[in-house]
Amino acid sequence: MGGVLKLARAIDAATEAIGKSVAWLILVSILVSAINATVRKVFDVSSNAWLELQWYLYGAAFLLASANTLRHNEHIRIDILYGALSRRKQHWIDLIGHVLFLMPFVILMDIYLVPWVWLSFTSGEMSTNAGGLILWPAKALLLGGFLLLTVQGVSEIIKKIAVMRGDMEDPTPFVSSHASAELEAEELAGEMLGEQAGESRK
Repeated sequence: MGGVLKLARAIDAATEAIGKSVAWLILVSILVSAINATVRKVFDVSSNAWLELQWYLYGAAFLLASANTLRHNEHIRIDILYGALSRRKQHWIDLIGHVLFLMPFVILMDIYLVPWVWLSFTSGEMSTNAGGLILWPAKALLLGGFLLLTVQGVSEIIKKIAVMRGDMEDPTPFVSSHASAELEAEELAGEMLGEQAGESRK
């Protein structure tokens, strides 16, 4: 199990680095949007290329960070029934979900997206908007996002099995939305009491 756990850790490190790096693309997109809006208002000049660049940047941030979101177990879920189960049963649900639903879906997407992206690249496909950008980089981002989800899915399966076998600690212990709200309230109350105590000492 040690060898596959090393593989999982390597995958986690890679997706973490990519996820943190592409987060900066949100800032770049905001700057591009602000500059584009300013130029359009001040000089009455607009370009579809700038608009599409914003979409590319937002898409890259969303798609390339999705694997890191999976790693931290932060995808949206409805935990009404899930949260009432024991942690071991939750691990079984997660494992079955990864094996039967996540992996077949992402692998199928990988298979179909490769020729789709290649055709776009070799044909030099362009945006249908006047002055728009080439399309294959956007399609390649879609493929890249699913490839990252695929390898992260492998990591999650490895870690779930390791946790259930007792070979490692649970890296993402489940906290229900209700319990999470209670923890946040307790932290906020603690901070407020600390501030009040500091003011009273003054």
